[in-house]
Amino acid sequence: MKILKQPTFVSICALTLIGALCMLPSSLCEAGVRLKIATLAPDGTTWMNVMKELAKDVLGKTGGEVKLQFYSGGVMGDEGDVIRKMRFGQLHGGGFTGRGLGEVVPEERVIELPFLFSDYSEVDCVQNKLHDQLGKAFEKKGFVLLGWAEAGFVYVFSNRPIRSAADLKGVKMWMWEGDPLAKELFKANGIVPVPLDLPNVLTSMQTGLIDAVYSTPYAMVALQWHTRVKYMVNTKLTYASGAILISKKEYDKLSATAQQGLKASAATYTKKLNRLTRAENEQAISVLKKSGIQLIDLKQDTEKIESRSTSIYEKLVGKLYSKELLNTVIGYRDGCRKK
Repeated sequence: MKILKQPTFVSICALTLIGALCMLPSSLCEAGVRLKIATLAPDGTTWMNVMKELAKDVLGKTGGEVKLQFYSGGVMGDEGDVIRKMRFGQLHGGGFTGRGLGEVVPEERVIELPFLFSDYSEVDCVQNKLHDQLGKAFEKKGFVLLGWAEAGFVYVFSNRPIRSAADLKGVKMWMWEGDPLAKELFKANGIVPVPLDLPNVLTSMQTGLIDAVYSTPYAMVALQWHTRVKYMVNTKLTYASGAILISKKEYDKLSATAQQGLKASAATYTKKLNRLTRAENEQAISVLKKSGIQLIDLKQDTEKIESRSTSIYEKLVGKLYSKELLNTVIGYRDGCRKK
């Protein structure tokens, strides 16, 4: 008969310590890897609702290995803050607009050039052609592109009617602080913007620091900015991209099966999100009208504003993207447009 050894003091301490750690919500004893992902999207929005569906699907597809934990409403700071926290390992991922994506890979902003696209079919066509190239660029910077999660087409909203190029001068226009593309765009149109982080926009509208913003219709409603404006210029100024990134360092820790499951789920739910976002942007225009916002047509000055805006394409060569990439994107767009 084999005699069992009595537990030593060291083994008792070790078991006690392990037991205590296992009571912690994010301990090593907890099965799976928890990926902390931050976004500016408020809770209750379509973006967050779809992300919750994504988290549930990822949990199933990875057999419980990957758990997504979302921090909504900008509680982790502006997009630049989220990127810094990802690099330090405090966060593992984020849902970003083009503004944030451009901090990681500046050339991504080429698809947000003003008046580049006329409709979503052109967007999808060009983005599909660029996906692998931009995906590799993000990986070189330590990030994995899980999927595109766009904001949609952007319009100008204001408290004073803008019916001509001349009306743009003197407008106290918000500009997302540190955005080189927006800076060149406003400069080309004679606008002196007011740089602010996105969380400070609503209060600045309330105090009168700014009287005009650029946004998608749905974001105007979701962020309650529509309560502070009277007019919407009914011209698509630009396309606002977006995507979900996670840290490559964290991604590489996952098993091959978990990586495959995560990417498969992300592909499915970002497509769903884009489809819903496009529909809700259309619906939001009706909401804006009902709230009393008047839609304004630029009429004869549309070509003048477009000409001034597209002049920044060349000015941003060497700052955000190469001449080769610019020509490639325009070539893709023209080819897609012919179809």
